[in-house]
Amino acid sequence: MEKLKKRWGIDSNFQLLIIFIVFAITGSAAAKLADPLTSFIGFQQETTNPWIYWTLRILLIFPVYQVLLVVFGWLFGQFKFFWNFEKKMLVRLGLGFLFK
Repeated sequence: MEKLKKRWGIDSNFQLLIIFIVFAITGSAAAKLADPLTSFIGFQQETTNPWIYWTLRILLIFPVYQVLLVVFGWLFGQFKFFWNFEKKMLVRLGLGFLFK
């Protein structure tokens, strides 16, 4: 845990616990929201080719997860950590031009 705290630049075990909770809530919420979003777009699991449905669902989960991560991070008082985390992730994905 000490290695992770040092890598992320955090001080306390409580802050680490909050960060883990935010990651857990965000992942669950993004997965839960993907179903109504795919239905809203018009893709139903029963009527759509599974390859198309699951590819679209995973592609929808990614941006929803990114937004929710910052929102839940803010709600739990860890906005700075998650905002920096997001910027680093998007730069690594080649989307760093969004922050120039």
